[in-house]
Amino acid sequence: MSSPRIFISAAHKSSGKTTISIGLCAALKKRGNVVSPFKKGPDYIDPIWLSHASGKPCYNLDFYTSGSEEILNTLASHSRDSDISIIEGNKGLYDGLDLDGSNSNAALAVLSKTPVILVIDSRGMTRGIAPLILGYQAFDAEIQISGVILNNVGGTRHESKLQNVIEHYTDVPVLGAVYNNQKLHLPERHLGLKPGNEYGEVETKINDIGDVIASQVDLDQILEIAGTASSIKNNFKPRSFPKHEKTLRIAIARDAAFNFYYQNDLDAFREYGSELIDFDTLKDQKLPDNIDGLFIGGGFPETQMELLSSNKLLRQDIYSKIENGLPVYAECGGLMYLSRSIDWQDKNAEMVGIIPADCQMHDKPQGRGYVRMDRMKTHPWQSGLDDQTVIKAHEFHYSSLENLEDTTKYALKVLRGRGIDGKYDGIVYKNMFACYTHQRNTLSNPWVKHFTNFIRNN
Repeated sequence: MSSPRIFISAAHKSSGKTTISIGLCAALKKRGNVVSPFKKGPDYIDPIWLSHASGKPCYNLDFYTSGSEEILNTLASHSRDSDISIIEGNKGLYDGLDLDGSNSNAALAVLSKTPVILVIDSRGMTRGIAPLILGYQAFDAEIQISGVILNNVGGTRHESKLQNVIEHYTDVPVLGAVYNNQKLHLPERHLGLKPGNEYGEVETKINDIGDVIASQVDLDQILEIAGTASSIKNNFKPRSFPKHEKTLRIAIARDAAFNFYYQNDLDAFREYGSELIDFDTLKDQKLPDNIDGLFIGGGFPETQMELLSSNKLLRQDIYSKIENGLPVYAECGGLMYLSRSIDWQDKNAEMVGIIPADCQMHDKPQGRGYVRMDRMKTHPWQSGLDDQTVIKAHEFHYSSLENLEDTTKYALKVLRGRGIDGKYDGIVYKNMFACYTHQRNTLSNPWVKHFTNFIRNN
């Protein structure tokens, strides 16, 4: 299929591509365009901002957890009715896990045949910008660098110098010059950007960014370049999903403490016959009525730990439900919430307490990056599993679990990564499964299918 699209990448990380991508989504939407956002790699926070800016769900495209055909299907199926799709890269254009660049932004741009717009942090640069652009063009002949957006430009004089150098030495058009502006600064915290759904003035911030980008980037050229994208050859066969007599009611924590959820995972719950029932761990005093399961994703429980602790009635209800056999899946932040306590910045707050351990926050990440986990026979979700036991996923946590009891039962063996102790991840207690690992529902790891099958068979 053919769908207008662009790939926003950069020479290196922290060049401002997220801000530029948010601004483009907001500015193009304001002009009446239907914009579909995508994010390369494992990321929860950027997609929240991109979804807010575009008004459409953002889907992740990741080589580590998905095959090429699955990636193309995700891109094709969720950009079908759009005027433009915007794929935001991660890190630099050629950065990635492997020496051959097979999982880099460049590889995704080549696979999807998407023209690249390079965001360049131009602070302190003048003539040196030319060899940078020429080098990025020459490094991989398959990459189509269709334009550059200059970021952090110092003023009109600086812009003029950069424009003249680029026009003289290269054939790459300058699509915009974005001046250093306080309105473009996004709120940050220890794991990166502050999630958009947790930031009180998110709509105002996005509108401000969109207005700045609209005034300093040529949106007509952006749309023209997007229109040059080649058709996506998608040979992916549509999947069929089982029909169930009963729709499962699964409670999902969605609030300022827990908001790390992949859109394709949420879609999968509906595809496998489940209704997700939102609840707020900070305000609701009990879980939703008549639920069949509970899902607590990642987030920042440490920043809300006093409010979480003060909501004693909900904590007691969750504890009681787990003791009585409610099927539960919790990952990272959810794992922390189910522990006895969280200790951060010389403060300690009591949590649910169903996991016999204390959560200690640290100044540096305790686990970060892609992981490989081997599903052990102790894993509760055994029904309908195939012979594939290795799970490819990711982790990013500043916390560790301390004072764990020796009798703790684990479901995952760490092949790569940190998990809970470098050896194991995935604590099992009754029908609860809680881990640091962040899973994505993919063909190789359809965890939503396994979880919902477990609930139905329980």
